[in-house]
Amino acid sequence: MSKGLRTAFLVHAVLTLILGLLLFLIPGRFLLLGWHPIDAVASRLFGAVLLALAWSSFRGWQATQRSQVSILVEMEAAFTGLASVALLRHLLTGYYPFLLWILFAVFLAWAVVWVYFLVRKGDE
Repeated sequence: MSKGLRTAFLVHAVLTLILGLLLFLIPGRFLLLGWHPIDAVASRLFGAVLLALAWSSFRGWQATQRSQVSILVEMEAAFTGLASVALLRHLLTGYYPFLLWILFAVFLAWAVVWVYFLVRKGDE
């Protein structure tokens, strides 16, 4: 497995772990950055999703062969790509806080990373 893919898994694991813990444990306090109303149930569920993704990225980082993580890379690309489309749909139809634009940019950047490694799979 390439060093770039291993690095992507490690960075993704750390970032999603931090964000997932914040959303899971303190969604109200964390999301009081201009985002109202706050749905604590949906926020905690999204935090749980991010924690699961952090765990799978950690496991991807531990893997030694590309074949062990192929499906994981596909799932990450699908999730981040669909999340980008979903956020963009809302961002283009109304006024939303700048924080949501940043979240969109982060999802889009990760979608590009995962698609890059998905397309490059034959090169490794």
